[in-house]
Amino acid sequence: QVQLVESGGGLVQPGGSLRLSCAASGFTLGYYAIGWFRQAPGKEREGVSCINNYGSTYYAESVKGRFTISRDSAKNTWNLQMNSLQPEDTAIYFCATRSGGTCFLRSGPFGSWGQGTQVTVSS
Repeated sequence: QVQLVESGGGLVQPGGSLRLSCAASGFTLGYYAIGWFRQAPGKEREGVSCINNYGSTYYAESVKGRFTISRDSAKNTWNLQMNSLQPEDTAIYFCATRSGGTCFLRSGPFGSWGQGTQVTVSS
């Protein structure tokens, strides 16, 4: 059974940076995609970024140029480097995985989810 654990959230001032990590266990590498999603209070969950086993990356328009998704093979984690954070980035951030190497920026195709980590951008 796949288990995902997010870490790295916190409080940061506007313009600051955070690095989120998603640690996976019970995960068989092969054809897969890892997605990062976020959900702000009163809003629907939205896709932020996705990376697949080929190393292809995808980003929501709202984070392009500011966020970078990557894989740390040695640690078997998938990271989301977030720069130039703004108050509108405040949300709970989740990682999720799906089998098959196709990335989506919508939550439906993803079957395994972490519990989330809170990111708050405020002065």
